Amino acid sequence: MDIQNALIAFDALSQETRLRVFRLLVEQGSDGLPAGAIGEKLGIPHNTLSFHLSHMSNAGLVVSRRSGRSVIYSANFDYFTGLIRFMIEDCCSVEFASIRNDKKRGCSVIELANCCAPKKEKKS
Repeated sequence: MDIQNALIAFDALSQETRLRVFRLLVEQGSDGLPAGAIGEKLGIPHNTLSFHLSHMSNAGLVVSRRSGRSVIYSANFDYFTGLIRFMIEDCCSVEFASIRNDKKRGCSVIELANCCAPKKEKKS
C-alpha cells in the first residue's frame, strides 16, 4: 500500500453512505450481498447506490461478481487489511500500536497500547 492508494481509500470511506455500505459488506463476510439487498437494508435508492458502489470499487474497497442475473458485492478484505497495515506500520508510533503475524492462526494481530492513564474517580 502506498500513500496515494491510502488517500483514495480514505476519500471513498469519508462519505457517510459509502461508509455504511462498507460496514454492512464487512459484516456479510466473503459471501457479500446483491446490490438490491444492500439498498433495501440501508434504504438507499438504486441509482445512488450504484454511484457509491462504483466509487468504492474504483478505490479498491469492494469487489463484485456476477451470480445469475445479480451482481454480488463484497468487501475487499485483502485490500482493507493492507490499508490497516499501512496505518499501523507507517503512521503509528510503536509505543501506541503494532501489528504482528500470528503464524499459528494464520492472521495478523493488531496490538493497541493503553496509552492513556485511566481517570481517577472523584470521591463523594
